[in-house]
Amino acid sequence: MVEDNWRLAVDIGGTFTDVVLLNDTTGEVSVEKTLTTPKAPLEAVRKGIKDLLAVTQVEPKDITAPIVHATTLITNALIEGKTGRAALVTTAGFGDTLLIRDEHRYDMYDLQIEFPEPPIPRQLTFEISERTNADGDLIEEPSDEDIEKLISEIRSVDAESVAVCLINSYINSTNEKFIADRIRDSLNIPVCVSAEIAPQIREYPRMITAACNAATMPLIGPYLDELQNWLTEEGFGGSVLMMLSNGGVVSAQDAAQTPIRLVESGPAAGALAARWFAKGLDESRLLAFDMGGTTAKATLIDGFEPELTNTFEVARIYRFKKGSGFPVSVPSVDLVEIGAGGGSLAKADQFGLLKVGPESAGAEPGPASYDQGGEVAAVTDADVLLGMLDPNSFLGGDMPLNESKAKEAVSVISEKLNLSEIETAAGIHEVVNQNMSAAARMHGVERGIDLRGITLLAFGGAGPVHACGVAELLESSKVIFPVNASVLSAFGTLVSPVRIDLARSKPMLLNNLDEGIRDSLLEELRIEGRRVLTSAGVSGEAVNFKYGIDARYEGQGNEITVWVGEGESWTADFESVTSMFEDEYRRIYGLAIPDVGIEVVTWRLSASADLLLMEPQKSVKGKTEEATSNEKRSVIFNRGEQPVETSVYKRKLLKPGMVFNGPAIVEERETTSVIRPGWNVEVGDNGSLIAVKDSK
Repeated sequence: MVEDNWRLAVDIGGTFTDVVLLNDTTGEVSVEKTLTTPKAPLEAVRKGIKDLLAVTQVEPKDITAPIVHATTLITNALIEGKTGRAALVTTAGFGDTLLIRDEHRYDMYDLQIEFPEPPIPRQLTFEISERTNADGDLIEEPSDEDIEKLISEIRSVDAESVAVCLINSYINSTNEKFIADRIRDSLNIPVCVSAEIAPQIREYPRMITAACNAATMPLIGPYLDELQNWLTEEGFGGSVLMMLSNGGVVSAQDAAQTPIRLVESGPAAGALAARWFAKGLDESRLLAFDMGGTTAKATLIDGFEPELTNTFEVARIYRFKKGSGFPVSVPSVDLVEIGAGGGSLAKADQFGLLKVGPESAGAEPGPASYDQGGEVAAVTDADVLLGMLDPNSFLGGDMPLNESKAKEAVSVISEKLNLSEIETAAGIHEVVNQNMSAAARMHGVERGIDLRGITLLAFGGAGPVHACGVAELLESSKVIFPVNASVLSAFGTLVSPVRIDLARSKPMLLNNLDEGIRDSLLEELRIEGRRVLTSAGVSGEAVNFKYGIDARYEGQGNEITVWVGEGESWTADFESVTSMFEDEYRRIYGLAIPDVGIEVVTWRLSASADLLLMEPQKSVKGKTEEATSNEKRSVIFNRGEQPVETSVYKRKLLKPGMVFNGPAIVEERETTSVIRPGWNVEVGDNGSLIAVKDSK
């Protein structure tokens, strides 16, 4: 008899914390969803894990595989400004870098232009006399007297962590590491250096990345220690792996040193889950649509893979204005994220127009219908009034919603708009759908991609409720509702590789580069990549390396990233790298520039090990049979239209091959799938609901 092999995953969202338990032997998945506890996130994690193990009758000692964890703690801390008290050390004369930024104005004509406050304020920024030139030569080393004075100043401000970011340290980090070691030894607080966080050219992106990292170290370190201690006390046999923004996982120890790499941890896990389902459904190109309680995310899966970006902007003042946030140099799944979730708040603005988001009720107090003190109408409240959500079935009846509270909250807005509560609720539902489809279209436009007609994979607690509406706005005719859609990001952590992306700037002309310097630099990256992966439990022989460059034509100011090969060493020759660069440049800009040298600015390495133990099964079309429903309820799908008698199905009763037509509601414990009129559904052999819009 084969013993069961259990794997556990956790995802802390802005509103709910999701827990997934996978039986790796049978493929059976069990899930639990509980409200996030923002002030003490471990409380929700403990409750979710205990409740799930109680239901499944699995003992902690039976779970010996690493527990994989995704979280929005870092993102939310930076957005809300609720970070630790961090100090910054930089070269004398450069203390105002975080305030000067890169002098880019995201709105040329806004005389009152706003930027987010730096995560480390000017009064906690300290300068020290030292210098490294652009070639990496040490011009001046910091004196013992200056270092002792610096340490005394940092001690006097009660800093909880420190970032050290010196000029040109990306090419020679000797001074930076020396100062950091002295601070660490004297103060015994977390210290990070920019040469390890983001060893790349351009001072502001490197400094803001290091500053964001230091500001969040006091948050994530104690949390991970507390989590690991609790798991040990409970008898769990596995360590903790953390999901990174690039779609890989690393050990908790490495994550605690570089928490900025967790900034898009949860959405990245969702993208990896979407990739897994895309392979099983043979959908090489789809839009992963993740709508939770606080935000909505959209990620393009193309060729069965999500696209990665080398920089990510967090804490934007304005969601749609690139340049209004912190441009952190962190490899991340390329996605668009907006404040549009089940908890997004609605209001009538000064012009009498209906607005939804980006503010959210979150988990505390939550939408008005949660009956936890929330008084402002949220998207969930509107969906309850429209009949899309059954108040008595929310979370399987464990968390019933208060419909009268929802109506009361919506009525405040309806009075200002001179509309009925139902018309206002329909307007809220429509506006949030428009917001999400507009964000997805903008995401595609910025990348030169036409998303019209693309298949949607809908997940998150609120995603299945709104997916068909968003699809219609994107002129899409196919929506897939995967199994366990509400906790898909947590599931994604279980089908993700162990991976780390590293980079180091060393500008060299491609036709005149020093191969010895290049190979030495890449060897340092390989050593670091192998160290990170082996600390996460991977054998050194299982590590795969992939190489990339950030390159530009000589004299240009911006680079493009090109991946040029893989293996234990660099094998690409001059001609092949040139050809790949020109092909990518032509794809982006429509032309290549002959007779101009190519300059490599940054060298990249991706180290990974594919520990995916459960391959997706390919979808096979079989016989179909009509699904039956014994329940109906009135649902309003469009503003200004009458309620429609709608069949209600229980998802656990739907079997592969069953078919039914919209309008329909499909209920499960953690979410509800809303099938709009004109859509037809077939249950796939993996349990996914495949909805196709009638072409008539």
